Amino acid sequence: MRVLVTGATGFVSQAVTKNLSVIDIGVRAAIRHPGDINRVARGLDAIAVGNLSSTTDWHPALRDIDAVVHLAGRAHVLKEDATDPLAECRRINRDATLNLARQAAAAGVKRFVFVSTVKVNGEGREAPYTLTDAANPHDAYAISKWEAEQGLHEIAAQTGLEVVILRPPLIYGPGVKANFLRLVQAVDRGIPLPLGAVRNRRSLLYVENFASALLACLTRPEAAGKTYFVRDGEDVSSAELVRRLARALGRPARLVPVPPALLRAAGALLGKTAAVDRLLSSLTVDDAPLRRELGWAPPFSLDEGLVSTARWYQQHCGGRRTGAPSARVGGRTPR
Repeated sequence: MRVLVTGATGFVSQAVTKNLSVIDIGVRAAIRHPGDINRVARGLDAIAVGNLSSTTDWHPALRDIDAVVHLAGRAHVLKEDATDPLAECRRINRDATLNLARQAAAAGVKRFVFVSTVKVNGEGREAPYTLTDAANPHDAYAISKWEAEQGLHEIAAQTGLEVVILRPPLIYGPGVKANFLRLVQAVDRGIPLPLGAVRNRRSLLYVENFASALLACLTRPEAAGKTYFVRDGEDVSSAELVRRLARALGRPARLVPVPPALLRAAGALLGKTAAVDRLLSSLTVDDAPLRRELGWAPPFSLDEGLVSTARWYQQHCGGRRTGAPSARVGGRTPR
């Protein structure tokens, strides 16, 4: 099997390409510009395709390809500068995706795995999201991903392209950026965090577990036409996540028990309502169909994923290394 992986310079894509290469699946990495070749694994077959749009020419990249893993897209933007964020997300996450899928079908590609988001279902609730729940996207990113999903199903019906959709929650691991990296930094620096009274539940996904699930979606016949949630298998509160991170970093967990109502009020005053809601609300998913239908189980535990992330942070981000636990994550036989 030969697989085209888009967005190949991202931390998620790098884990995916590594895992596929290890089991002798031929990987072609789609990069934006020729200069990005230094950001992919040495020796990997890479091809520059330019910026993502509804007119991107994918024909050279799709030559002799059996399946596509589409990871590229416009993700969360912390400091939005687009005058119309929804239009920009639709241009890249919807229109560019459907353009690739049409060209893939025309080139004889058999399977198209699309990485969507749990945010298609909503921003969080107490009960886990299931595949029978109606879509309820709130922001531009989630709306564009949901519209891309719908368009992909239409293309599949018209062409026979086998579409598989994964809706992951927050993905973490070596190379992670944005809010998760900020949390790691705060815990490592011993900054007191006002999350001691938070009793929410959150599903998380270690990047190596995600790569494993993607492999199952690529290779198992039962996955064709399906949509799946995926997670590590253990849901934790924000407070428990801080404790686990602290243990992985070898640092004390400095948690202050501030009432959630007070945190929400402070977030509203500071214009940080959405950020505070993410820390306080629950967001869990039911991944039983993925496990049952594809026989999949996460090869790494949540704690193993956090240790791997902590080790990377300490080696590459200037983190302190005193007392960090050792673990053979990545070097052992998966469970």
